[in-house]
Amino acid sequence: QVQLVESGGGLVQAGGSLRLSCAASGTIFPSDAMAWYRQAPGKQRELVAQYTILTGTTYADSVKGRFTISRNNAKATVYLQMNNLKPEGTGVYLCNILRGRIGYWGPGTQVTVSS
Repeated sequence: QVQLVESGGGLVQAGGSLRLSCAASGTIFPSDAMAWYRQAPGKQRELVAQYTILTGTTYADSVKGRFTISRNNAKATVYLQMNNLKPEGTGVYLCNILRGRIGYWGPGTQVTVSS
């Protein structure tokens, strides 16, 4: 069982930056796939950024060049650096770890981008 807790969300003006963190209980392994998703009001949950050992990092087209996913295995933490935020980036950001066929989710952290 892996428990995830996201932090770092908040209110930011368009063009600003935030760094989200996702702390995992226990150990994360290099083979774990890590991802950040966004749940905007009235919309489906969408994949924002992902890292897998096979495919490396991938990003949604809407955030390419502005967001960066990274991980620190020693700290069992995954990060999402978000630069040049836009109002459409508003939503709850959720961390996901996929270990084998089992996925784990955190409760999410709210990001609100004002125009």
